[in-house]
Amino acid sequence: MSQSPEKSSVIMITELNKIYMQGSHDVHALKNVNLEVFENEFVAIMGQSGSGKSTMMNILGCLDKPTSGHYALDGQDVSRMKDNELAAIRNVKIGFVFQSFNLLPKLTALENVELPMIYSAKPRAMRRKAAMDALTRVGLADRVKHRPNELSGGQRQRVAIARALVNSPSIILADEPTGNLDSQSSAEIMQIFQNLNAEGATIIVVTHEPEVAAHTKRVVTFRDGVVVSDKPVERQILAGV
Repeated sequence: MSQSPEKSSVIMITELNKIYMQGSHDVHALKNVNLEVFENEFVAIMGQSGSGKSTMMNILGCLDKPTSGHYALDGQDVSRMKDNELAAIRNVKIGFVFQSFNLLPKLTALENVELPMIYSAKPRAMRRKAAMDALTRVGLADRVKHRPNELSGGQRQRVAIARALVNSPSIILADEPTGNLDSQSSAEIMQIFQNLNAEGATIIVVTHEPEVAAHTKRVVTFRDGVVVSDKPVERQILAGV
């Protein structure tokens, strides 16, 4: 995919393989995958169950390591890092958004968003301001004191997105982010992602839904552990239009 020369590579995957042992058999989940994602891209990773997209997501999110090959994140080879090093990378460079929100029920929206910063030794006032700013960006400035059970599904996902934003990560990695939402809330969430991308965020959405992928700008499709298609979205759906 052609890019303007000023864009720098955020993700560089080279000849990457992932093999699992299943009983006495090897399962080749990813096979010689090459993938490059540039800053400010909005990419969907698609594929049916067993295609390798979930394995790819785990490696991109530094939750798993490849069997062979290389993964460079912001020019740093993370494919051979130790678990504690990967944990540090995850906290700083990757913002996660999950289908099930993963919010702590006893904490307010503001406190949930603050969580990724607690390990960074930032002063409390700085953490609070950054969390407030992130919640404002996703349209929840009036819900900061609400706990998850006082919020709708769409609002909970907004809190999760704000939490993903708060450390200014290199990439936002969203795993089926609309899977638990109705169509109206799904459109609102995709509009937030589009707005964030317009502001400069690099976003990767893992999905099996073509309509969700159509809100992005580029679709990478996996089948049997191999990238079978990598092309721009011809007619991007603009949420809210």
